[in-house]
Amino acid sequence: MEFSLNQIAALINGQVEGDGSLTVSRIDKIQEGMPGGISFLSNAKYESFIYETKATAVIVSEDFNPQKPISTNLIRVKNAYNGFTQLLETYEAMVKGQQSGVEEPSFFHPSSQIGVNHYRGAFSYVGKNTVLGDNVKIFPHAYIGDNVRIGNNVTVHAGVKVYNNTQIGNNCTIHPGAVIGADGFGFAPQEDGSYKAIPQLGNVVLEDHVSVGANTTIDCATMGSTLVKKGVKIDNLVQIAHNVVIGENTVIASQTGISGSTIIGKNCVIAGQVGIVGHIKIADNTTLGAKTGIIKSVDTPGKTLFGYIGFEVKEFLKSYSVFKKLPDIQDKIKELEKKV
Repeated sequence: MEFSLNQIAALINGQVEGDGSLTVSRIDKIQEGMPGGISFLSNAKYESFIYETKATAVIVSEDFNPQKPISTNLIRVKNAYNGFTQLLETYEAMVKGQQSGVEEPSFFHPSSQIGVNHYRGAFSYVGKNTVLGDNVKIFPHAYIGDNVRIGNNVTVHAGVKVYNNTQIGNNCTIHPGAVIGADGFGFAPQEDGSYKAIPQLGNVVLEDHVSVGANTTIDCATMGSTLVKKGVKIDNLVQIAHNVVIGENTVIASQTGISGSTIIGKNCVIAGQVGIVGHIKIADNTTLGAKTGIIKSVDTPGKTLFGYIGFEVKEFLKSYSVFKKLPDIQDKIKELEKKV
């Protein structure tokens, strides 16, 4: 598919500097840009590439002030990153729009319902009394159980497993291999040292505009719901345990684990490999650096924590600077002991 620079500028509310009649058919990284491709510049670290790129056009912010001559065409927008994201979203929607109908073999229980403009891939399965909205895409080998509710404009990618009674809102994306609603990790210790499984009778609720990464698992609640609120973005390989609540617009990076019944506030940023114990609360706008371990509630909003066990990042860095010097400090202490 080819689009003129004028068409792209109109789509993202931009202004062309150069030849707006030129066409592009590809999206490139700025450092790899070639004729026929379009890229973007939003990070100053990559500015040097805009003077060298061979891309037909580059999307830049309105306030971008080049320091050298530029041979490519520019599309100026209010915010280059947001403009480029909007372009990617439009392209993705066009590609997804090409998929429709039902591939065979697949299974759809007669008691279930699905809206218009849907796609069901080969070997997909939809159980009893399930209701799916409009523009739902279910890719091959996806499993959707009984009594599930899925809203409009939802994509369930290949190999996803959605357990019984799960509720998924509008405009959600579940990436390949994710498991939504498996049993929570609930076992009661017995007198003989063994463990007895506790029935997990709740469900999982994903509100609107939630993205769940590949091979991420979100466990059903023991009772009630494991709740992922509106706008949450979850990376690949994340574990969310039973009865967890994640607040609006929180983002969670890969390999993070959140233990049962913990409540995460809204607009939090949780980096990779963070570990959070159960039955605590994390305040709104909290940032947790990579590999941070949280063992007690974070009550004050807006804090940045780092380290294991996690504490405020400035205190951690001060402590770490001392930690690196411990061998020298030990040697000095030994010298002082000898003098004493």
